[in-house]
Amino acid sequence: MTRSLFALVLAAAAVAALGTAVWVAWHGPIPAAEAPAPTSAARGGFVASAPSPAPPAGGDGPTLDDAMRALDLVRPARLQLAEDFTLPLASGQTFRLSDHRGQVVFLNFWATWCPPCREEMPAMERLYRRQKGAGFVLVAVSVDADPSVVAPFLQAHGLTFPVALDPKMDLANGYGVRALPSSFLIDRQGNLRAMALGPRHWDGEISNALIERMARR
Repeated sequence: MTRSLFALVLAAAAVAALGTAVWVAWHGPIPAAEAPAPTSAARGGFVASAPSPAPPAGGDGPTLDDAMRALDLVRPARLQLAEDFTLPLASGQTFRLSDHRGQVVFLNFWATWCPPCREEMPAMERLYRRQKGAGFVLVAVSVDADPSVVAPFLQAHGLTFPVALDPKMDLANGYGVRALPSSFLIDRQGNLRAMALGPRHWDGEISNALIERMARR
């Protein structure tokens, strides 16, 4: 996968203790902009994104479009197939994207040193436990330079979803990731459908409705 698949136009604004907030426009195959200069919340060229507000409460049965808007997700301007990749898991197994064709894949990039990443992970765990038996898989890709810190972190926080290791940031760079956390939603046909920059309330009813509607398409 090349960076031209994702156009990330990044603009930074100072925020309190979390450093820099980054907003993304996802427009199609144009070169990714350079990331802002690292701050106290940045490591390895990545910026820890500021928390996103909770999505507004909606009525019964939000549509797929309604759920994406409520969660402030960015959608690609054109349909794009996510290229296959294989990464080692913290458990010692491997994760290959193509093995999960026919399922909705939630692909998250994070690091143990990233406060907003740690903030959203309990919600990701609750989403995973609720949806994992319904055609859904969640994989969180750690970009920690030292992979040995990942397994103790997962055990300490009771996280059971698959966690892959990308210490050289090859996959993260391929996706044009410049801020953490960043999450990508891949549909059952293997197409990239949406991106979230920064943490979300992934365990809310809107998030669950989003996954359920994607699983039916």
